[in-house]
Amino acid sequence: MRAVPLSALPSAQRHQQENFPVASWLCPPALRPPILAIYRFARYADDLADEGNTSVAERQQAIAELRSQLRAIKEGQPCEPALRPVLDPLAQALRDHQLPLPLLEALLDAFHQDTWVQRYANRAELLHYCERSANPVGRLLLHLFGIQDAAALRASDAICTALQLINFWQDLSLDRLKGRVYLPADRLAAAGSSVGQVLDGHDSPSLRLCVAGELDWACALMCEGASLPFRVPGRMGWELRLVVQGGLRVAEKIRTMNHATLLHRPRLRAWDAPLLLWRAARMDPRA
Repeated sequence: MRAVPLSALPSAQRHQQENFPVASWLCPPALRPPILAIYRFARYADDLADEGNTSVAERQQAIAELRSQLRAIKEGQPCEPALRPVLDPLAQALRDHQLPLPLLEALLDAFHQDTWVQRYANRAELLHYCERSANPVGRLLLHLFGIQDAAALRASDAICTALQLINFWQDLSLDRLKGRVYLPADRLAAAGSSVGQVLDGHDSPSLRLCVAGELDWACALMCEGASLPFRVPGRMGWELRLVVQGGLRVAEKIRTMNHATLLHRPRLRAWDAPLLLWRAARMDPRA
């Protein structure tokens, strides 16, 4: 299968709906290019697994080809012309910042899993997925700042996993249309609901109870990592404060709608910005 050009994927519209900022004006200008290169690579790979009408085999082949091209640019070789908009900026970031290739390949492992895994039996399975789908991004950002100690990495993993989980809980109505249910099956059963009810779009008090419990879990993880922004210098530390507060604000909106995300998807709006800035300014580094 030939490389899929960026223009062939309907990613722009979908990713405009994302609630969490990437490389905003707060990000140090010198680091915007590598951060955007990482983000664009991850979004492109995600779309290979998610978007369009190709078969599972074709999606897996496309991800395998992207992995091959990633290794090629790491060795200084040119990539296929169709992939240049995605991989040329990443190649520059690899050269300038010595990005760890295993972290980028971990993202591809997660997106490959997306092509065939649509259910999760328990939290352990979900966490294992987040270790590859979300946590590498945070670790790559810390790498750009030269922060590699174990405590910072644990905090980064906690934030990234929490953001991923909160995205899952806000996107129940969208994911079910793709046949995906990220709520752990054992937690659904314990609350009196089931994967089948989610797929059928059947909202119920038991389903909302499950969402509430998983949302509390995600927010607890976020709080475990909330001291990390104070470890990152300058404006990027403020960017991370806003990311944390953005995730917690979405969680707050889910609670306000009584956890009915199977029916409606909460979103951050422009008028949320002053509240997020106020809460970011009041964050306690000792938390």
